[in-house]
Order: sequence, then C-alpha cells, then structure tokens
Amino acid sequence: MPSVRLIDIAHARSGDKGSHANIGLIAKQAEYYELLKREVTAERVADHFGELCEGEVSRYELPNLNSFNFLLREALDGGGTVTLRIDAQGKTYSAALLRMTIEVTDQELALIAG
Repeated sequence: MPSVRLIDIAHARSGDKGSHANIGLIAKQAEYYELLKREVTAERVADHFGELCEGEVSRYELPNLNSFNFLLREALDGGGTVTLRIDAQGKTYSAALLRMTIEVTDQELALIAG
C-alpha cells in the first residue's frame, strides 16, 4: 500500500502547556480531513513520539476547521523553566509529527498527487 508523509497533506503548529505538548494538525485541503481522521490516531501519534511522551495522548477533532488538536501529556519533562530538554516549549513537535508517514489507497494517492 502506498504511503505519504503528513507534510504533504497537512500543516501543523505546536507549543507547550506546562509539561504537556499541544499540536494542531490542519488538513491542507478539506478532502484530506477524513484520511487524517482515519490514519492519525492518538495511538499512532503516541507511537510516533515514543519515549518523548511519557503520558497519554488525546486527540480532539475540529471537523469544521478540517483539523485536530493532539495533547501529549508529560512530553516536555516539566516544561519551560524546569526541563533540561533543548525544546522546552515543544515548538519542534509539529515538525516531528509532519515527518510521520501514513498509508493511503491508490485512489487517495491520486487525489493527493493532483
């Protein structure tokens, strides 16, 4: 089955909420929303971030905006002024998520390729 990187079909933005990281994932086109909904689950995001995220990952759907919000609990080792991590505010987490690949059907791949 073919695959695509999220960066090809979505935008993302991230930041911190204390010791938690918050990632917004926005479909580049409305047609990609259902694909993202199917493939980018909380479980897959947790697996993608592995040991960086020590807590639960929650996904919140925003269908009217063709987007999702992911909350990665305990992903910043205490956050801003406490952590020794290089990215204390989780600003690079959006770029890390966009590197994730997802499987697509041949029909979806044709839609993405335009």
